[in-house]
Amino acid sequence: MQGELLAALAGLVGLVTGVAAGLAFRISESGGTRAKEEPRQAELPAGIAEVLAALPSSAVVLDPADRVLRASSAARAYGIVRGEELVISDLLALARQVRRDGVIRETEIEVAVRKFGPDSTSFAVRVAPLGGTGLVLVLAEDQTERRRVEAVRRDFVANISHELKTPVGALSLLAETIADASDDPEAVRRFTGRMQQESARLTSVIQDLITLSRIQGAEPMAEPDRVPVEVVVDEAMDAVRTAAETKEIELVASGTEGAVVLGDEGLLVTAMRNLVANAVAYSPERTRVSVSIEAESDMVEISVADQGIGIPPQDLERIFERFYRVDAARSRATGGTGLGLAIVKHIMTHHRGEVTVWSKEGSGSTFTLRLPNAQTRERPSPGERSNQEAAQ
Repeated sequence: MQGELLAALAGLVGLVTGVAAGLAFRISESGGTRAKEEPRQAELPAGIAEVLAALPSSAVVLDPADRVLRASSAARAYGIVRGEELVISDLLALARQVRRDGVIRETEIEVAVRKFGPDSTSFAVRVAPLGGTGLVLVLAEDQTERRRVEAVRRDFVANISHELKTPVGALSLLAETIADASDDPEAVRRFTGRMQQESARLTSVIQDLITLSRIQGAEPMAEPDRVPVEVVVDEAMDAVRTAAETKEIELVASGTEGAVVLGDEGLLVTAMRNLVANAVAYSPERTRVSVSIEAESDMVEISVADQGIGIPPQDLERIFERFYRVDAARSRATGGTGLGLAIVKHIMTHHRGEVTVWSKEGSGSTFTLRLPNAQTRERPSPGERSNQEAAQ
């Protein structure tokens, strides 16, 4: 009886073991089949990841199935890559061609980038295979800024050519007219006066170009001088006083006395003179141009306010561009070169300051220069005062 029971138990154990072995075999076989069906994830060649991380341009590596294996943060920021997909269809088609024939290709594309609104971004693209692995490298360099600079350069050349050609052409024409009217003293005097005006205009354009080229792109001053603000304002107002008196415009200065800023006196006088001259040129007769000085804790503000024609809102952001004029005909009539406000802006950048403008059409404009306060910058901090007192 006991022997029969042991035999039955042994048979049951054998049955369970056989079933378990069969299930394990099937599970193993099924897992092996799935492993064969799933493609092995492609890997970057050694050193490629480090190189991509150092590239400033947008970089994307596609595997043989066109999935994104690696993408730089710039590529994702521009919206070129989303998840594991290269979303620019032109780039994807180019990558497939490169994978097929192994030929490196270059092109330029325009991409509407949501991050930057409706405007498109221009990319210079280079697509190349990575060895014989089936991987493809896509490099996209943002060319928007370079194109903008090229457009500014073209505009500058066109504008300066026009600005110089106009007075030179006028001088040539006036010289011929004087030669034909040599027997008419009155005509000679009249045309000679015109020649002097055109010559002065030509000189102003050239002088402004020299000033602009000298300060544009210059680094902020390492060791600025102490400049009394009242001296800057007085020199600027004296330079335009004759023009103001001709139009019966009152020049008024007020505000904080004894204010001192850090900078270059000559350049600051140039900036202030340009602002006051513009205020006089664009103001009606028998009005007022006021210059006010206000010293704050670390900055000094110098404001030039007029009662002139004002500036339209759409032009406020562009008035500091070279040769930009709100009213081109009136600007030329007043002898403006279109460079004055651009010079003011660059002088302020050179002085670690800024220039701002408020304007309303029909009411006038106010330009404000903000410069480092020399009094505050030279005042010792509480810690420095404690050290000085301890040393004494």
